[in-house]
Amino acid sequence: MRTTTKGISLIQGFESLRTRAYRCPAGFWTIGYGHTLGVKAGDYIDIDKAAQLLAEDLREFEAVVNRECPGVNQNQFDALVSFVFNVGTEQFQRSTLLKKVKANACDPAIRKEFMKWTKAGGIELAGLVRRRKAEADLYFS
Repeated sequence: MRTTTKGISLIQGFESLRTRAYRCPAGFWTIGYGHTLGVKAGDYIDIDKAAQLLAEDLREFEAVVNRECPGVNQNQFDALVSFVFNVGTEQFQRSTLLKKVKANACDPAIRKEFMKWTKAGGIELAGLVRRRKAEADLYFS
């Protein structure tokens, strides 16, 4: 599966386009739509490069969700790609969220698992609360 426009819009809406490198709340240098690989202070990109980086980043996270969650529907897939994009592959693979999806992708308790991931640096962030709610809502739509 590939991420649909709905999933990409969700990610872009929460990541926001930044053409200059900045430190995200978790402390990582970030640019474009949440791209972190190889980013350093002073980096600058244009909108086309940001779209290219997002497309490249999505392939990695799509591969993880395709491998770990075969059989999920498109909305579930898009929500999970957004989640993995934000928390990272290693965190996702160790998560109870993944365990519950694998056991029963329709388990209503999955909504609570999304909501466990609302902190950065030990502090709950309103933006992450909104993102997890949006991901859970998409997952169950």
